[in-house]
This record gives sequence, C-alpha cells and structure tokens, in this order.
Amino acid sequence: MLKEFEEKRGDREVENLFAILEKLTDIKDSQAEKIIKSGETGLPVLKEKLQQALLLSDEVEKDYLEARKEHDKRRLELKEKRQVEWDQFIDDMNFKCQRIDNTFEEKEEELRDLYADLNHKLNIAK
Repeated sequence: MLKEFEEKRGDREVENLFAILEKLTDIKDSQAEKIIKSGETGLPVLKEKLQQALLLSDEVEKDYLEARKEHDKRRLELKEKRQVEWDQFIDDMNFKCQRIDNTFEEKEEELRDLYADLNHKLNIAK
C-alpha cells in the first residue's frame, strides 16, 4: 500500500512539475518578448509624461510662491496702514479728551468765581 501510494503521488508530482516547466518555458518564449516590447514602447512615453507633470508642478509651485510673496507684502502694507490710522485715531482721541478736560476746568473756574462773587455779595449785604 505504501509503495502504491508513493508511485501514484510521485507520478502526480512529476506531472505537476512538467506542467509548471511547460508554462515557464511558454512564458519565457512568448510573454517575456511581449513585456520587453511593451516596456520599450510604453516607458519612454511614461517618462515624457512624468517630465511634463514635473514641469507643470514646478510652474505651479513658482506661481504659488510669487503669489504668496505678493500677498505677504500686501498684508504688511495694510497692517502698517492700519497702524498709522490707529495711531492717528488715538492722537485724535487724546486731543479731544484734553480739550474736554480744559473746557471742564474753565467752566469749573467760572463757577468758582461766580459762587465766590455771590458769596462776597452776600457777605456785603449782611
């Protein structure tokens, strides 16, 4: 029984090995040629398309960097302009506050003088 099993199994494995060898030979003879020809025609086209894509991406990057530089420059200019406007606003507010304080002090002085004069007249009239 063991001998019979080994003979049947051995024949099957040998047949499988011959089938694999036949397929490999067929691939070597026919498919390898096809792959080489396909690579010779397709790879240069692929290389050219990749170079074009690389050039386009370089141009996009260059345009982006230029736009970014201009945007940063414009943003800085606007920031400086806002700072000047803010400084002017603060100066105007300080000036107006000072003017209000001066007016208040003048009115306060006028009222003191008025009450002092009234007080003086009241003291004279007594």
